[in-house]
Amino acid sequence: MRVLLLGAGRVGSAIAADLAGEFELTVADTDTTALARISELGGVRTVAASVTDSRALEPLLRATDLVVGAVPGPVGFETLRRVLEAGRDVVDISFFAQDAFELDELARAQGCTAIVDCGVAPGCSNLLFGRHAAAMERVDRFWCAVGGLPVVRGWPYEYKAPFSPIDVIAEYTRPARLRRGGQDVTLPALSEIELLDLPGIGTVEAFNTDGLRSLLHTLPVPDMIEKTIRYPGHAERMRMLRDTGFFDESPVQVGGTAVAPLEVAARLLFQAWRYAPGEPDLTVMRLIIEGIEGGRSRRHTYDLLDRYDASTGTSAMARTTGYTCTAAVRLLAAGRFRRPGISPPEVLGPEATDFIFADLEQHGVHFRHQVSELG
Repeated sequence: MRVLLLGAGRVGSAIAADLAGEFELTVADTDTTALARISELGGVRTVAASVTDSRALEPLLRATDLVVGAVPGPVGFETLRRVLEAGRDVVDISFFAQDAFELDELARAQGCTAIVDCGVAPGCSNLLFGRHAAAMERVDRFWCAVGGLPVVRGWPYEYKAPFSPIDVIAEYTRPARLRRGGQDVTLPALSEIELLDLPGIGTVEAFNTDGLRSLLHTLPVPDMIEKTIRYPGHAERMRMLRDTGFFDESPVQVGGTAVAPLEVAARLLFQAWRYAPGEPDLTVMRLIIEGIEGGRSRRHTYDLLDRYDASTGTSAMARTTGYTCTAAVRLLAAGRFRRPGISPPEVLGPEATDFIFADLEQHGVHFRHQVSELG
């Protein structure tokens, strides 16, 4: 099978390394340095091209069977549209703000299977939620907290960006949609900070972000929330920058020049949040699903703690996000899932969770599952 990977960033590079040799792989990006590293894998064709350049993208799409989208959120939606217009199946991990279901009619008309949001969260969390929603008599509550962190906490941010930093800032500015008591609620990002004590890490903070996405449309569960995990104190610093206007896109006049505060903040934060070569990170997630199962009130708790792989130089976030994505590629390549239209991971849950999680296990990504009875 011919696979086209759009995006050669930290996660995209991990995807390329995992698919190289197994598929006829082409990787496209504008970053020639990243492409040079990927070309060292052998058996991979690299192309310096922008996803926003239709003249460069269209011939690549014509020459492939399956596309993997791993581009930054701001260009993710339009890239997905172009892939579907070309009639190609796709597995996408781009964290774009738009509703992917806006492209459902296009995908159906083209007969394309489009698996979106196929990372760790959204992604693995959706898969588990979808499987339990299908198996339980009733799901009453979905609660998820997830984040990528540096192992060494460095002042003042105590944070490094394991994926596209512009997507990280979007988490801090995009209003968080959640559901309480059956009602959809929108709250500011970075709100409702709570402290969690997690095994292997210690105390972290979790705050509201817009991570539920498709779940608000696909699963009628009365209480759902997803939060982002950071070391304590990070959210307050980010809220200070946001509320002061550093993340605003509207230009302000500085010495007679119009400058967008976000461009300046992003440039500075990207440097402060950059991982040094070989610097270890971790990905942590706690997922809770409660409801009625077998006539009993039960709680399913899943815990994930994954760490940087020094043997391959692959970050924990690239492992947990990228390997979920590559497992979905193998799912499609094996003919194990076929559904024209937009399919978020919860739609795959009932039939594909075991396949994808078995693939993750082979890569050393392990979820710990506990079941408890509720009074």
